[in-house]
Amino acid sequence: MNIDMIRAAAKRLDGHARRTPILTSPFLDEIAGRRMFVKAECLQHTGSFKFRGGWSALSALTDNALKAGVIAFSSGNHAQGVALAAKEHGVPAVIVMPSDAPAIKIANTRALGAEVVLYDRANEDRDEIGEHLATERGLTLVKPFDEPEVIAGQGTCGLEIAAEMNALGVTEADVAICCGGGGLTSGIALALAADAPGLRVRPVEPEGFDDVTRSLANGRIERNDRMSGSLCDAIITPQPGDITFPIMRAHCGPGIVVTEEECLQAMAHAFERLKIVVEPGGAAALAAALFHPDTFKGDAVVAVATGGNVDPAVFAQALETL
Repeated sequence: MNIDMIRAAAKRLDGHARRTPILTSPFLDEIAGRRMFVKAECLQHTGSFKFRGGWSALSALTDNALKAGVIAFSSGNHAQGVALAAKEHGVPAVIVMPSDAPAIKIANTRALGAEVVLYDRANEDRDEIGEHLATERGLTLVKPFDEPEVIAGQGTCGLEIAAEMNALGVTEADVAICCGGGGLTSGIALALAADAPGLRVRPVEPEGFDDVTRSLANGRIERNDRMSGSLCDAIITPQPGDITFPIMRAHCGPGIVVTEEECLQAMAHAFERLKIVVEPGGAAALAAALFHPDTFKGDAVVAVATGGNVDPAVFAQALETL
């Protein structure tokens, strides 16, 4: 896994993925106590950065593998990213999703033409289900984060951040990233190490599901005790990946843990001040920048708003925090 793979993925994604904007607000600057830059990946195709990894992985497959079809497991954002990439490639996709995933994510995945297989997140193993179906049907498994071409695709977001911050004259800053298994975090970390070494990645996780934060602190992979029970479904994973963790350990600063309430408040601020819709897990980085200012260094911070696929009831709950 290296920067050359990320640059190659960027070429394959050119003309397919959106170059998402960097948004600012003086109101958010005031809350954070420094300049705030928000990379709005919630405006990417399918409403999250996951389309980058999905397209990167599928576009790297052989013709025969593509024709046979692909399978992925996801709480919803990777599901939609792979489903759309499969649809645009004209190949079948099977997506294994937890039954408690937001209804909008399940519905959107089906609407993109994928077959959805639901499972019990608390009692069943999605890896086992995915690998069984892949073997049974001859499908190629596209893992959500611990897959080099997926990491490469997510890393293209980092190439954009590096170029955009350079254009703005920002050469030193922390880059807060909503972190599940570490695909986006490790991809961006590799890209920034190559193109913007003054920008330091900080993984952000929800309270109770801080496996990456603990793993970085202890120097070894730590696992979460549970796999459900958070509004931040998009960034709940069992543990960091075998590929992603060494990259994060080499290139990331300490992790940051935020509460659900802080994520809801960040969602409300993003809507009110930036006019974007962000889901709880996708707002974790913004929550860290706004409500944990002492954990950052310098006069600027970049927060990646990773996804915006939120059910209306949860979004209404967030707006009530204003």
